[in-house]
Amino acid sequence: MRAQSLEVRTRPDGSVIIHPHGSVGLDKAVELRQLLVHTVRHVRPLRLILDLTDVGTIDAINVGTLVAACNLGDDHQVAVFVDNPTPDLADRLRAAGVPPQRLRHASRAESPGRYDFR
Repeated sequence: MRAQSLEVRTRPDGSVIIHPHGSVGLDKAVELRQLLVHTVRHVRPLRLILDLTDVGTIDAINVGTLVAACNLGDDHQVAVFVDNPTPDLADRLRAAGVPPQRLRHASRAESPGRYDFR
């Protein structure tokens, strides 16, 4: 996958942030799944954050992958959060099984890193 479509970085607190860009479709499914599984099982950060700020759409397979990542994180004591999904995507993720407390929305009035849990 091109560097522009998927960024991975680690915060000083050890949290891993995966930041996809654009449309997340079938062309990214295998690589996204492998990255999520590797990060949860082998890196084992305290938190894994999927930042969807720059994501326009996500296909059904990748919605399922995000749900599975949350469940896998629970199995390996890694807190998985989905940050900044669009309202439509947040509804789809909740319907697919992502617990509402895992969906976080950045409050525009607050500083980066602080979240309004809606």
